[in-house]
Amino acid sequence: MYDIETRRHALDLLDHGLSLNAVSKQTGISRAAIRAWLTLIEPLPRILGHTDCPRCAPVSLPLNDPANYAYLLGLYLGDGCISAHPRGRGYYLRIACADAWPGLIEECRNAIAAIHPSGAVYLVQKQGCVAVTSYSRHWPCLFPQHGPGKKHDRTIALATWQQEIVDAHRWEFVRGLIHSDGCRITNWATRLVRGERRRYEYPRYFFTNLSADILRLYTGTLDKLGVEWKAANRKNISVARRASVALMDAHVGPKY
Repeated sequence: MYDIETRRHALDLLDHGLSLNAVSKQTGISRAAIRAWLTLIEPLPRILGHTDCPRCAPVSLPLNDPANYAYLLGLYLGDGCISAHPRGRGYYLRIACADAWPGLIEECRNAIAAIHPSGAVYLVQKQGCVAVTSYSRHWPCLFPQHGPGKKHDRTIALATWQQEIVDAHRWEFVRGLIHSDGCRITNWATRLVRGERRRYEYPRYFFTNLSADILRLYTGTLDKLGVEWKAANRKNISVARRASVALMDAHVGPKY
């Protein structure tokens, strides 16, 4: 007998385009068992039982971990998506994290587990990245920015309760945004000093996003934190002032 999480993981691999043979080899489960799960009369998500949602419960409840939620919200706005399960009423939250940043992958995984402790969080390997994935019937409740199409083609605004969490955990939100669509780089330039040209280096942070609404959420939060920024162009925000970079280094830091 296989538990529900094992079955769900196998079926999700099929949803990602793997063949029965590939899923069987990867999970060690026979093809006959996987094929049987595909023909269940009652869809798999309905077997999982109902978990109370803090947003759609009769009385709104506090989230399990608002600091981790602020971080996860930043990740979701940058590199996240929510998609409906093809065989049931639930949804998958997926955050794309580059293979180059194993620490980020683990932080993302921990943040999802903190927000949704009753659900499994697993990794689906893609080309050059990992989709950190979790199933729940209530991801759209927790991320009302979910909708059809690309984020930059629709309005993105925080609900009042989300804004309250972000205001209480601004650095976590900024850190999530940087870890998704941002970076810390080292620029260099030359300067003539006493007739000798010398090279000097200075760090800066960039955040890149096609959504003007998400850029405003980022810069508005930076303003409240006292971080100076400039718009390098319509989709890039730069933080280069020494004091502001020091603030970002203290609370955000580079990806790892």
